[in-house]
Amino acid sequence: MMLPRYFPLFLAALVLPGLALAASDRTGSADGASFGPLALERVADGVYALIGPTGPRSAENHGLNSNHGFVVTDNGVAVIDSGASPDGAELIHRAVKRVTDQPVRWVLNTGSQDHRWLGNSYFAERGATIHALSATVETQERFAERHVKRLQGTLAEAEAAVIDPVRAAEPHDGDRARLELGGRVLELRRFGDAHFPGDAVVWLPEAEVLFSGDHIYVDRMLGIHPFSDVQAWRDAVHAALDLVPEVILPGHGSVAEPAKARAHTGDYLDWLLENVGKAVDNWEPLSQVTDRLTEEAPERFRDLRHFENWHPTNVSRTYTQLEGDL
Repeated sequence: MMLPRYFPLFLAALVLPGLALAASDRTGSADGASFGPLALERVADGVYALIGPTGPRSAENHGLNSNHGFVVTDNGVAVIDSGASPDGAELIHRAVKRVTDQPVRWVLNTGSQDHRWLGNSYFAERGATIHALSATVETQERFAERHVKRLQGTLAEAEAAVIDPVRAAEPHDGDRARLELGGRVLELRRFGDAHFPGDAVVWLPEAEVLFSGDHIYVDRMLGIHPFSDVQAWRDAVHAALDLVPEVILPGHGSVAEPAKARAHTGDYLDWLLENVGKAVDNWEPLSQVTDRLTEEAPERFRDLRHFENWHPTNVSRTYTQLEGDL
């Protein structure tokens, strides 16, 4: 039977849209696609954010109440922060594969909190090199046991059982490491201790994109731990913002411009140190300071998620640190 002369055009009309859709998934138009709890967002040419929820860790979100990202180059992919487990790392890898066929060559760790690095083993087993500053790796080693134990009480038993705290085999000494992959420059920069000792950022000078790690929180209240250095954290945030990034991928919250990052993190730490510092200088009792500064906190801070839980703790721990410096 002879086919109509226009049949090839008819067939092309059926096939080409499917090919175009497949191609579009490889060029960044997959914005908004979800990989478990992570939402994919293109923030610059070849630079992608994976935005996690701002609630607590859970078995359902694989401990990924955090942000991650990756950079696509001509010679492979660099992942920024590998997740809290191999299962979480696999979700990050699925997002990478949605965008490119390039292999993951590198993983860069910005910190030592669980979701920054406990997925390293997944990528290392697939040939990726782990990069981190020496100060970061030292803190990872210090906190590894307690973080794994905590995740064993949060994640599914099978997921937690395969966590292997793999660290960078050859960490970079000093506070700055300039790395180049496939023609793209990525800098690991440390401006001082922050949320955790040894925290770092990843700076893409050509794209003017900052992966802040846990230096910067937006949309939700940051948390000061007993081992956080509040004054050093404040100084580190301002130093990172002095890079004048065009786009910031914070450790938690939505992709932000510098003004929002400054308002939600830099301004909060400034306010905290100024007001708690005055109270310490005046020998005001801690319980009174906590109550008063919770009542007096500006609305822009009160609107941040988890304010009620974290702000009183932040006041208390800042007071204790400043009192100890007298």
